[in-house]
Amino acid sequence: MAAAASGFAAPLPWPNNAERTTAAKSCSHFQIGPSRIRAPALKTRCEIASQNSVQAVTIGSRSSSALELLKTSSADRYTKEKSSIAVIGLNVHTAPVEIREKLAIPEAQWSQAIGELCALNHIEEAAVLSTCNRMEIYVVALSQNRGVKEVTEWMSKLSGVPVSELSKHRFLLFNKDATQHLFEVAAGLDSLVLGEGQILAQVKHVVKVGQGVPGFDRKISGLFKHAITVGKRVRTETRIASGSVSVSSAAVELALMKLPEPSYAMARVLVIGAGKMGKLVIKHLVAKGCRDMVVVNRSEERVAAIREEFKDVEIIYKPLSDMQASASEADVIFTCTASETSLFLKEHVQMLPSVSPELGKRLFVDISVPRNVAPCVSDLATASVYNVDDLKEVVAANKEDRLQKAMEALTIITEELNKFEAWKDSLETVPTIKKFRAYAERIRASEVDKCLSKMGGDISKKQQKAIYDLSMGIVNKLLHGPMQHLRCDGSENRPLNEILENMNAINRMFDLETDISMLEEKIRAKMERSQK
Repeated sequence: MAAAASGFAAPLPWPNNAERTTAAKSCSHFQIGPSRIRAPALKTRCEIASQNSVQAVTIGSRSSSALELLKTSSADRYTKEKSSIAVIGLNVHTAPVEIREKLAIPEAQWSQAIGELCALNHIEEAAVLSTCNRMEIYVVALSQNRGVKEVTEWMSKLSGVPVSELSKHRFLLFNKDATQHLFEVAAGLDSLVLGEGQILAQVKHVVKVGQGVPGFDRKISGLFKHAITVGKRVRTETRIASGSVSVSSAAVELALMKLPEPSYAMARVLVIGAGKMGKLVIKHLVAKGCRDMVVVNRSEERVAAIREEFKDVEIIYKPLSDMQASASEADVIFTCTASETSLFLKEHVQMLPSVSPELGKRLFVDISVPRNVAPCVSDLATASVYNVDDLKEVVAANKEDRLQKAMEALTIITEELNKFEAWKDSLETVPTIKKFRAYAERIRASEVDKCLSKMGGDISKKQQKAIYDLSMGIVNKLLHGPMQHLRCDGSENRPLNEILENMNAINRMFDLETDISMLEEKIRAKMERSQK
C-alpha cells in the first residue's frame, strides 16, 4: 500500500506527474468506512477539519525572513505562540485517487521529504505517512498558521496540484485532534477497511525509516511510537481484526462480485507485482479457490518463494517484458506495483484480444497508488477498471458489527490519548527544570568562590571538599521540593494543571524567562543554518 512494494522500477527522484496518465475520470466524493462508523463527535471533527482547511488563514510571505516577520507582525502574540503538532493530509475519505496519486511519496524519498519539510522556516519536526489510501504530513510547527501555509505550498510544489485545489481536499488537525487521528489510523479505525492490519505495519515503518533522520525528533518520534502502542492494544484487547478484510482481500472479493459466476474456477487470473500487496492478493485468491494464476514480476525470486508457500497451486512466473502477452491471455488482472507510471494505457488494452462472451469485459482491479492502469482505459467497451476507491462495495457490509468494534477501540484510544498528552505537556517543564538548576548552581558556585577567597590560600583540599559538599547538599535539599512539583513522570499524583502552574510560578519568582523567546531562538537558529 505504501507505494505497493513489488520490486518494480526503482523510485524516481520525485513522482513525475507528466508521465502519469491523469485523464479526467470523474470520481464521486464519498464518505465510507470509518467516517461513518466512528463516534458522531469524531466524524464532525474530521468533516469540520476538512472544510475549515479551505479557509485556513495564510499569513506572511516566503519572500520575507521569519525574523523580519517577528518584527513587523503582531510580535508579542507571535513570539508567545507555542509550537503545535499538526497533520496536513489527504486520504480516501477526503480526496479521490487521481488527487492522492499525485502526492504519493515513495518510501525511498521519505527521509528527503523530512529534510525538506524541516528546512521550512516554521517546521521543527516532521514525518511522512504515504500509503495507497492516504498522504499525511505530521509536523511540529513553531507557528500554526505559518507552518500549515509552508507545508501546503511544499505539497503543491511536489505534486503540481495548485494550493487552491489541495485546499478543497485536505484536512487539518492540531494538537490533541492530530494525535487522536494518528491513533485511529494505527488502530485501523480510519482505514477504508476497518481494522486492517497493514496500516499498523506502515506506521511502524515510518518510525524505522525515521530513526536517525534529522527532524524526526522527540515529539514526532514519541507520537508515532505511542501510536504503535495504541494499534497493538486495540488489536489485542478488541475483536476489531477478527474477520476483518484487508485492501488486498477486498480487491479479490470485488473481482469475484463482478464475475458472471462468483468463482475463480473458470477465470484466467493475472497478478502483476509480487511485493507485499501482490503476495496478499495471491494469498486471498488461493483462499477463494483460485488454483492457477500467472504472476508478472521484475524478478523470479519472490514468485518462487510464494510458489513454495502455496505448493498445491499452479503459479506461473512471467518477466515484466511478457506483461502485455500475459494480459492478452487473462480475464482478471490485479495490478499492485510501486511503478510511478501507468503500466496499462488505453492503446495497450485496445490491442488485447476480447475475452469470452460469458465474461463480456476484461476486468482490471488496480490497488496501486499511483495507479498502474490509466483512468482512460475505463472508456473502452472491452474493459472494466476498478481502483482502491471502488472497494466501498465490499467494505459496506456488516456496518453494525464494525461500529461496535470501533466504539470498543475508541475507549482504548481515549485512555492512551490522555497518557500521550500528559507526556507531551511534561516536556514543557524540562526547560524550567534546567534553567532553575543552572540558576541555583550559579549562586552556589559564586558563593563558594567568595567563601574560599575570604579563607585565604592555606585551606586544605579536604576542607575545600567539605565546603563544596556542604554547598551541594544545601542546594539539592532546597531544590528537591520544587523539582518534585515540576515533574510529570507519574511518580507524583498531581494534576497536570497544577504542575504547569508551578512551572509558571517558578519562572516568575526567579526571573527564568529569557529576553528572547524560545520560539525566536529556534527560528534564528534555523535561519542561520539555512544561510551556511
